[in-house]
Amino acid sequence: MPPVNEQSSDAELLRAVAAEQTAALRLLHHRHAGWLRARLRRRCSDPDVVDAAIQDTFISVWKEACRYEERTADAAAWLWTIAVRRLVSALRGPANRWLTDPAADLSDDVSTTPSAEELVLLGVEHGALGPALDRLSPELRSLIEATALDGLTVREAAKLFGIPEGTVKTRLMRARVRLRELLT
Repeated sequence: MPPVNEQSSDAELLRAVAAEQTAALRLLHHRHAGWLRARLRRRCSDPDVVDAAIQDTFISVWKEACRYEERTADAAAWLWTIAVRRLVSALRGPANRWLTDPAADLSDDVSTTPSAEELVLLGVEHGALGPALDRLSPELRSLIEATALDGLTVREAAKLFGIPEGTVKTRLMRARVRLRELLT
């Protein structure tokens, strides 16, 4: 395998990571950690949890790069799927198990084919729903993203945002009504 450099594509870097080239992992991290962190911060206000999710994402990439298939998923979308799953696991896990047990193996949910969720996320970002979500107020958008896109329950979203469950339900109802208006 040829050496990687700044001009290497993400797919080339992932192939190099699968061949255990640490320089490729460093380049992938340099290229993607910033935007992953920014997007995860919109879903979680605790920077330590976000940083740990980013770190765990790249550990999973190191372990699972051989499972990436360029023909089924864009590399950035594949990385995002791993990152958001790590964040959700951190928010759901018993006492954030992966923050306290670095030996915990969480790589079992990395998929080689796009799931329905991944296809929906791509449609959200590149379809009509993305601009509609952008027009929601930040409080409504963050709740829709947390529940509909990231899969948190109302209880988990309430805990994440520090608001009562009833408030989450009311805001989700308002968000759905507004999205219907924006999409018609």
